[in-house]
Amino acid sequence: MITRYSRPEMRAIWTDENKLRIWLQIELLASEALVKEGVVPAKDFAKIKTGCDKWFADLPGLVARQKELEKVLNHDVIGFTTAVAEAINDTASRWFHFGLTSSDVGDTACAVQMVQSADILIADVKKVRESIAKRAKEHQFTPCIGRSHGIHAEPTTFGLKLALMYDEFGRALRRLETARETAAVGKVSGAVGTSAHLSPRVEAYVCKKLGLRPAPIATQVVQRDIHAEFQTTLALVGASIERWAVEFRHLQRTEVLEVEEPFTKGQKGSSAMPHKRNPITWERLTGLARVLRGNALAALENVALWHERDISHSSVERIIFPDSCTLLDYMFGLLTRLMDGLAVYPENMKRNLGLSLGMWNSQTVLLALIRKGLTREAAYKLCQDAAMKTWEGKHAGRDDADFVEQLKADPAVAEHFKRGELEKLCSLDFHFKEVKHRFRKLGL
Repeated sequence: MITRYSRPEMRAIWTDENKLRIWLQIELLASEALVKEGVVPAKDFAKIKTGCDKWFADLPGLVARQKELEKVLNHDVIGFTTAVAEAINDTASRWFHFGLTSSDVGDTACAVQMVQSADILIADVKKVRESIAKRAKEHQFTPCIGRSHGIHAEPTTFGLKLALMYDEFGRALRRLETARETAAVGKVSGAVGTSAHLSPRVEAYVCKKLGLRPAPIATQVVQRDIHAEFQTTLALVGASIERWAVEFRHLQRTEVLEVEEPFTKGQKGSSAMPHKRNPITWERLTGLARVLRGNALAALENVALWHERDISHSSVERIIFPDSCTLLDYMFGLLTRLMDGLAVYPENMKRNLGLSLGMWNSQTVLLALIRKGLTREAAYKLCQDAAMKTWEGKHAGRDDADFVEQLKADPAVAEHFKRGELEKLCSLDFHFKEVKHRFRKLGL
């Protein structure tokens, strides 16, 4: 299912072919730096490069040979170095992987993959924001009821809801950009990070060529709080997707039906009930956000390793990195499709707005009475009494149940307002006078 909407480019990042391509690149850069250091003879480096070029041209073949060797060696990096040594087929192969440890290659490659993934996710969130912005401007002044505790509160506009969504994904964008920067750390400092066998100049050279910065200090591995920060960022961005999935799921409920996710031609909603049009995609996003959080928890568990390194993190990361990056990319693809195709029903919003019989004006009247000299307690009681009578009238089925009419019928309220003043005060225009300002602040 993930492969349906996630980018092929994202899936390609976490393939064995791409991983071994980066491993080859790291090894070549390290050997090239060692030539500059006077350690590796230039003629031997030329032979190393020829052997690597063979595998660059046949990455599936390298993967197959590496896996074949790994079955016997029970070590993925040694399987890789052995396969390359076979391709070099010369004593020059002794310089391949000279002074490096497995994590120099693996961790630095993982950093490259995280950066590559972050670039795609950053592009994803920018695309989503474009879709949200378009719909927000379309419904800038489409009235709908705001809800707190799930209960009618005061009017807002559907455009303001979407503007809020646009703003939240602006924070998601900044978080992903920060995560990219955080993850862009490599290390080529040896078995316990002391650079005993390789000059720090080699590490600096390799990292610069890869677009990374060297870890200021490391053990055998790059410290896993870095990876946990990356994973928790993905989970937090996923939580923002879930937040809006829950919002739109509520708005699609039959008794609300203010919006509806796209229901495509030929789609079926239920195996038992042919009438159903369920918010299944929003529900899918809600569930997938939980997977991202679970993976983030696993990344947090990886932070505490024994001494200079153990391998308990490795098996976890082989799952959570491709899964989380590919999953979030998939979720963004779904979200963009949903926002582009979201059906919006302004008439239902208008109908729902009327269900509370004008009681959404209660704070407006409360504050108006306070301005006219009443204490807050006295003003609150007058408004609440009118609201309770309105509710009683609604429950009794009376056609005249209306909050403003109840206020006008109460002499203790009416004496403070001129003719027509309450009606003018209790209007949508009063609530929407700052909508344009909000949109301008967001650059919409």
